[in-house]
Amino acid sequence: MPEESLETAERLGTRYGLPQQVVFCRRCVMPNQRPCSSVEYRHTARQQHRTLHLDEEGVCDACRVAELKEQIDWKQREQELVQLLDRHRRLDGEYDCIVPGSGGKDSAYAAHVLKARYGMHPLTVTWPPLLYTDIGWKNFRSWLEVGGLDNLTFKPNGRVHALLTRLGIEHLLHPFQTFILGQKGLAPKIALRYKTPLIFYGEQEAEYGNPLADSAKSLQDKAYFAAHDLSAVYLGGLSIPELTATHGLSLADLKPYLPADPDELERSGIEVRYLGYSLKWTPQEAYYYAVEHCGFEANPFRTEGTYSKYNSLDDKADGLHYYTSYIKFGLGRASSDASQEIRNQHLTREEAVALVRRFDGEFPQQHFQEVMDYLGMRPERFLELCDAFRSPHLWKREDGKWTLRHQVS
Repeated sequence: MPEESLETAERLGTRYGLPQQVVFCRRCVMPNQRPCSSVEYRHTARQQHRTLHLDEEGVCDACRVAELKEQIDWKQREQELVQLLDRHRRLDGEYDCIVPGSGGKDSAYAAHVLKARYGMHPLTVTWPPLLYTDIGWKNFRSWLEVGGLDNLTFKPNGRVHALLTRLGIEHLLHPFQTFILGQKGLAPKIALRYKTPLIFYGEQEAEYGNPLADSAKSLQDKAYFAAHDLSAVYLGGLSIPELTATHGLSLADLKPYLPADPDELERSGIEVRYLGYSLKWTPQEAYYYAVEHCGFEANPFRTEGTYSKYNSLDDKADGLHYYTSYIKFGLGRASSDASQEIRNQHLTREEAVALVRRFDGEFPQQHFQEVMDYLGMRPERFLELCDAFRSPHLWKREDGKWTLRHQVS
């Protein structure tokens, strides 16, 4: 970036801890504005995010992870996986591992391959989407019925869920927070109840931009799902006392969203692992596997905000999640999909740039009104919040329209 542009960014100011200079990876199309995964129950309006690291060659950590994957001895990793599974394998008919998911391609692959290839007896655990799409509900049913898997679904109180989701939008512009809280927090709690200490998620967050060092371990950081101090917990950007006093929510109402007790997890030997550490994870291959073995179906039409048809299909709020990421961080769904496909050698960077410029930031119109009605939020209010959450170093308003100051090229 020219020096005068950096001076402009400094003058305008940044938000969310984002770098003042906007720099795009030289290999993929991801900017250094992409936030790393956060501990959701510590997320407040003052959040200062860690962001995607670009090295001295201008290459992001996610692209470096893709390089490292080509150097890994995957046969050795698989042997280590089999040894781990053998330590947990049960012969009494009880579940010997847990796989969280809602029937998307990745959870379908993970659960089925553990059962069919490695002879495990997985319990799939689902924290449902805010509002299932038709194709999402169909794929969820197929995951269990075609894939032949047991499932436990926990559906939280709908009134509380809608309120916390709305608060997440109002205070954080984060419509997906309630889903992420359940996605990360439910499985360890179920593992405690069922005395099933081995949990598998799919690919590691480092594949998408978390620090490179995260790719070197198979265990998930316990900070994502466990905590001692509930006074430091925030939901929808508000503390528990604020939620109780202002919104009339009880501790019982909030319990499903709260992190597990780390001491109890430690005593029970709960291990939360990434299957993608042991098996080479390629999203397109996971899709083909899920189609063949679990009856997974792609959308018959392109997903709003991107060019693809098989990623993140199950929730009518998915589109709002990616759109608000575009508002806050200047990158949308097409940027994420295209960067991933560059790393897996399914797209060239030139092709990806064209797709991002065409589809990134497309408004998710299809389910917008239905989601707003469910949350009790006026559409105009949502749009006002979007404008309020734009960072000045990313956005400018010209002729009554918002445009990004920096676009990938």
